Amino acid sequence: MDGNEGAMAAATALETPAAAETAAAASRDERFAALVASHRERARRLAWRLVGGDESAAEDVVQDAFVRAYRALDRFRGDSSLETWFYRILVRQAHHHRRWRALRDRWNDVLEGEPADPSPRGPGDPGLRQRIGAALSKLSRRQREAFVLVHVEGFTVRECAAVLGKPTGTVKSHLHRALRSLRSELADLHRSDEGERAEGRSPS
Repeated sequence: MDGNEGAMAAATALETPAAAETAAAASRDERFAALVASHRERARRLAWRLVGGDESAAEDVVQDAFVRAYRALDRFRGDSSLETWFYRILVRQAHHHRRWRALRDRWNDVLEGEPADPSPRGPGDPGLRQRIGAALSKLSRRQREAFVLVHVEGFTVRECAAVLGKPTGTVKSHLHRALRSLRSELADLHRSDEGERAEGRSPS
């Protein structure tokens, strides 16, 4: 190898780590862009349900989650899928928002001296969705997250466990308690539905 070839080889060796780092960064950016494109709508639905049906808050949570995920890409080590890692961030952001909103609402109640009427609406009321949302809000944080992920968004128990960072047995326990609580909270809706079906079967 002559002097010129040796210099070129040395330059190539010095450039390789930087080139590899650039290529890796480009690959991460492409994967993240694909994640945003394919999961944005599902992320919005999940956030909407976790924050209690507030469209504006859901958009804020999704935006914050994507921003935080992008900034933390360098720390992503591939221990789980990129999607699972992102949804873990999203669920955490939704929890932070609910906690902040609860503090804000309590402060507003103190200032105004007129807390909102907590009485549930009847089963025939146009606010039925709010009634169900209120029942979800009464669940514990983990019960609500597990219920929405599995029974609303269609995650498997294993996927839900990965997102929440909990064993599958713990997730199953959360789901069981959530279903039991919701059945109790919304029992009057079930009885009303059964009554309507019975009336429909009655002879004219």
